Amino acid sequence: MRNLEQLGFYINQSLCTGCKACSVSCKDKNNHDVGINFRRVYSYEEGSFLEQPSGGIVQNVKSYYFSIACNHCKQPACIPVCPVGAIEKSKKNGVVTIDQDICVGSQLCVKACPYGAPQFNQKVFKSNKCNFCIDLQELGEEPVCVTTCPMRAIEFGPVEELRKKYGNVSQIKGMPSNTITHPNIVITPHKDAKLSSS
Repeated sequence: MRNLEQLGFYINQSLCTGCKACSVSCKDKNNHDVGINFRRVYSYEEGSFLEQPSGGIVQNVKSYYFSIACNHCKQPACIPVCPVGAIEKSKKNGVVTIDQDICVGSQLCVKACPYGAPQFNQKVFKSNKCNFCIDLQELGEEPVCVTTCPMRAIEFGPVEELRKKYGNVSQIKGMPSNTITHPNIVITPHKDAKLSSS
């Protein structure tokens, strides 16, 4: 059955400064302990400093940041591995959620997700993940990661609309292949994060 309106995130990586406001606001909203992060900000660095034969040093260092949460994938790897059927993908908006009343904490979803989205909470022995702040959306508000980004580098909405507006890039350097789960994410890559085929 086709989703009526698959939601997705848009990340303008070229604007991200790595401040982690998105991650902190998500943690605060969900009252997470240390180590549990539904939205994560990764840094990537490569290159070196080169000594010139004529003297002096030049650099070819490249670095950038990337904010990511659950991608509410077209083919989520977490759903088929859950032994109790606690994970489902909404037919209304494509959001993938973990029912906390059903989850038994097997952590198979944690191991299956190529993006590290499900997080295991040792206090309650259950896994959980980004639910797209559906509770806030029902009140007419945006997800907290979107509203707290000072650079306005995160947007959300129907993924097809985001693709029409920003393109079809859903994989950058350092990310798993987008052919594994077909993530519902659109990215404007940092100039140094583009894949050679992008």
